Amino acid sequence: MGQLETKKLCYDVGQTKIIKDINFSVEKADIVTITGPSGSGKSTFAKLLASLLTPTSGAVYFEGKNVKDYNSVSYRREVSYAVQQPTLFGDTVRENLEFPYMIRKKPFDEQHAIKALQTVDLGANDLDRQVTSLSGGEKQRIALLRNVMFVPKVLILDEVTTGLDNASKASVHKMIDYFNVKHGVTIIMITHDDEEIKLAKHLYEITDGQMKEVRDDA
Repeated sequence: MGQLETKKLCYDVGQTKIIKDINFSVEKADIVTITGPSGSGKSTFAKLLASLLTPTSGAVYFEGKNVKDYNSVSYRREVSYAVQQPTLFGDTVRENLEFPYMIRKKPFDEQHAIKALQTVDLGANDLDRQVTSLSGGEKQRIALLRNVMFVPKVLILDEVTTGLDNASKASVHKMIDYFNVKHGVTIIMITHDDEEIKLAKHLYEITDGQMKEVRDDA
């Protein structure tokens, strides 16, 4: 049994079947890439994995246990979901990186935050930068770091590199590799980026709500 998997997963909206009987499994510390045309159900599938949507039928399992049997807050700390359009709040980068500490009622670890910033080619001088001064790529990197200040077991990335310039995209890939290799974080990447698809070792495609395996270079 994989670390995160689905069995006969379906999701309907009214009479429309968005996700159709998907069986999927990812092992711990794997990097899996999922592609497919716009409107094919990729983001819906990602939200089902992240427990942001409830299956119409079938189930999602995490570490052998049905996701519906987990406390939703605890689950989302273990299986973290990052979106294409990042939302930063407050005035500064610091406030965004402090937030995961606040909700856990823990003191902010500034040195840890600086080290995290360095994994995406930012640094100590960026900690007190105004959010409004950040480029789109920098905002995306800060939003991703907010997801991993307390390292999750699984990180689901829903088209997070769409619209980024090459330098920002390279920084995001560097961060993904760092957390995958150093911390054993399982990565599920939703993308339609040609370069990411070409480099993918485990590649799946969702078309019209159905999934097929395209490549497995394990």
